[in-house]
Amino acid sequence: MRLILLGPPGAGKGTQAQRLVARHGIVQLSTGDMLREAVRNETPIGLKAKAVMDAGKLVSDEIVIGIISDRIDQPDCAKGFILDGFPRTVAQAEALDRILTEKGLKLDAVIELQVDQEQLVHRIIQRAQETAARGEPVRKDDDPEVFKTRLEAFNRDTAVVAPYYAERGMLAAIDGMKPIDEVTRAISDVLETV
Repeated sequence: MRLILLGPPGAGKGTQAQRLVARHGIVQLSTGDMLREAVRNETPIGLKAKAVMDAGKLVSDEIVIGIISDRIDQPDCAKGFILDGFPRTVAQAEALDRILTEKGLKLDAVIELQVDQEQLVHRIIQRAQETAARGEPVRKDDDPEVFKTRLEAFNRDTAVVAPYYAERGMLAAIDGMKPIDEVTRAISDVLETV
């Protein structure tokens, strides 16, 4: 099973991806996690990505597409995978189509978590406050100002990805503002039809 989870930052894609991994035994491929790992390991791509991410911007398509293509080839992706945070642009969606075609693979579903963006900003502020209250470091991209920049980038660049898949009859829209368990059930309902 090969899936894409779409939605703005903070919409719950990561949470739902973890549940799908547990239920279906597939791998979550989060570009954010892969990039953060590269930054932590101070790889050449990680160092380039760090400067871009710290400014609240998106890393180049070339970097992200290379990471995804290599990762899909790993043995743990043989049963399937969930792309979380990719594609972020129509150009990336088109590149993903080419990559999958070259590898003889196809997507089974594209699920969009739709959310109220004002409430989303409040959700991120609360998440940052709770993280700080636990004495844990707040992720740079959970900083409210950086988050707002990321949300603007999503609205400018990434919001067009859902219509790209809708035009191909592959998009399932889910209300991401519902409680987590209800969102999980809605996703399960979609997946029962693929």
